[in-house]
Amino acid sequence: MLLNQGSPYSYGNGTTPATNQGATQQSKLHADGATPGYSLDGSDFSDVNSAYQSYNDGVVNFLPQPSSYDINGLKPTFPLNDPNTPSINNSFSQGQYLNNLPG
Repeated sequence: MLLNQGSPYSYGNGTTPATNQGATQQSKLHADGATPGYSLDGSDFSDVNSAYQSYNDGVVNFLPQPSSYDINGLKPTFPLNDPNTPSINNSFSQGQYLNNLPG
């Protein structure tokens, strides 16, 4: 009935809404291999925020801040931790978690 007759109580009155750009591969929220993306360095804020705010979920959406552990989209070779917190071990030496290797 909704698809055939619609309803004033549904978003779009029974039609399929457009896909939010933030839910596609064109989203600038995360790194795409060529650029770091908003989640790493805050780039493209206006595009990301526009897509984020246009989600039709009935609430005001506050865009999370970019990561504070950004290393410019590079694969880490050291543990990413808060400089004010001491490391508890060396399990990430040489860029891999040695304590989690398959047995």
